[in-house]
Amino acid sequence: MIWENYLKEEHCITSKKFEKETVLVAQVSVSIKKEIVQLKNSDAKYKNLDDSVLFAMYVSRKALQKTNWKPSDNFGINIGSSRGATSLFEKHYRSFLENNVAETLSSPTTTLGNISSWVAHDLQTNGPQISHSITCSTALHALLNGVAWINSGMSEKFLVGGSEAALTDFTIAQMQALKIYAKKSQQYPCRAFDLEKKQNTMVLGEGASVLCLEKGHSENAIATIEGIGYATEILEHNISISTDAGCFQKSMKMALGDLHPTEVDAIVMHAPGTVKGDLSEYKAIQKVFGEALPFLTTNKWKLGHTFGASGMLSVELAIFMLRHQHAISVPFAKEQKQPKQLKRVLVNAVGFGGNAVSVLIKK
Repeated sequence: MIWENYLKEEHCITSKKFEKETVLVAQVSVSIKKEIVQLKNSDAKYKNLDDSVLFAMYVSRKALQKTNWKPSDNFGINIGSSRGATSLFEKHYRSFLENNVAETLSSPTTTLGNISSWVAHDLQTNGPQISHSITCSTALHALLNGVAWINSGMSEKFLVGGSEAALTDFTIAQMQALKIYAKKSQQYPCRAFDLEKKQNTMVLGEGASVLCLEKGHSENAIATIEGIGYATEILEHNISISTDAGCFQKSMKMALGDLHPTEVDAIVMHAPGTVKGDLSEYKAIQKVFGEALPFLTTNKWKLGHTFGASGMLSVELAIFMLRHQHAISVPFAKEQKQPKQLKRVLVNAVGFGGNAVSVLIKK
């Protein structure tokens, strides 16, 4: 179903009515939302959890159904989020302002560590649990952590990813205050990887995505992580990266290692749909790959920007492309030739603070 939707040129961006206005967003589908409600009502303890936690629990259950993992394996869990329990935090804070009293469960249900700990509870495993926020590169930093734990010998398996449920009044207002949010509805409201655009067109999405990491080559492995890279650069502004994204240049070179740039067949860009963000990443790719650019794509024109979950959703797209040997185009971007083969796909993510991650995925 997911791959079939990628093959279509329609996007998943709709509109949602908030307290003061109707805004463009990318929401989880109605059918999945129903399943989330069922999950929430399946256990009395789950009824007070934020959607960011429930999303993570939902996709983690799905992921384990595709593996031979057992709770007794005591695998590690690192599922991060840029914002965490956004909706629940705003609800509890609003109640506090009105009544000058904090509700009983306002603290444990809004802490960021809530995500991985509840996933571990739901899956009944006792391995290490980590939650963190590294803004929009959170999910790929979770992947870095999982790789590090496994390579250190401290864990044999790690469940890694990101979850974001931040479609709230205050979060939307924050993005609008930064003047990076899409203002008008058009055929493609989020113009991610449109290098000619004159206005910022970021659209906020929600969702979760996780991967099951194991050392070595498992029989049911869907792909191999061949390289990882990371870098942070000195800020020019609270939300900016340099004009040629020095952090991306460093992270991509690190992920490539000794490979020649021509051995990368495609790149799933971070490309949030902002003028400076998209262009600076493209310039960084030009610096690293020269004139022989790989096939370039992004999924934010279709899914919106899911903040902390976005990097792992990009990894999912990369794996789909490798499996089906078909590169997904951005419908309004300059046309590119389909690669003759897809053997390696590089995935980029960066967050506020210039903290870039690049992950090289191999078929």
